[in-house]
Amino acid sequence: MRSEDRYRSYAELQKNEEEGIDFRVCMTDRTASAAVIAPHGGKIEPGTSEIAIAIAGGSYSLYSFEGLRPRPHQDLHITSTNFDEPRCLDLIATHNCVVSVHGLRGEHKAVDLGGLDIGLRDAACQKLKDAGFIAKIVTKGSHAALSERNICNRGQWRIGVQLELTRGLRDAVLQDRTQLAAFAQAVRTAIADAADE
Repeated sequence: MRSEDRYRSYAELQKNEEEGIDFRVCMTDRTASAAVIAPHGGKIEPGTSEIAIAIAGGSYSLYSFEGLRPRPHQDLHITSTNFDEPRCLDLIATHNCVVSVHGLRGEHKAVDLGGLDIGLRDAACQKLKDAGFIAKIVTKGSHAALSERNICNRGQWRIGVQLELTRGLRDAVLQDRTQLAAFAQAVRTAIADAADE
């Protein structure tokens, strides 16, 4: 858990924050192999909800937990290994593949990829590079997402992929819809290829 996290679980957060005022949950459950999630969406890690929506498109299920009020974002941040919002857990339990979208600090334009789904992680990294993005695989530290408790690894197959986008990259793709489409298509192609294997 990050030292600045106020809440260690959704139950703790729910006791102190009001749904519809402080946060909201947005979800679309599709008959699909994959779910794309943004557990720190809205104002918590700006841009992650929009990027998750773009990746999911009309093909994959979508979940976002979104901070609504302009306030310190860490107030509503539940670290990925503690994130246990019940609707999210129920959704991903029925999906083989989970891709989670997160935000990193930094003005440079890059994405770090982690998670226990090594095949999909590596394929997504390569597809993003092929599309012109700076992408690298992370195998150490919290961004590596190697814990079985990480929300990206709690789907049906107990493996998933975590994307950590810098603020610079998030801002860039949200300002350029062509870039957003290219980013989303790269990840979607990797998911589709993995589903066909």
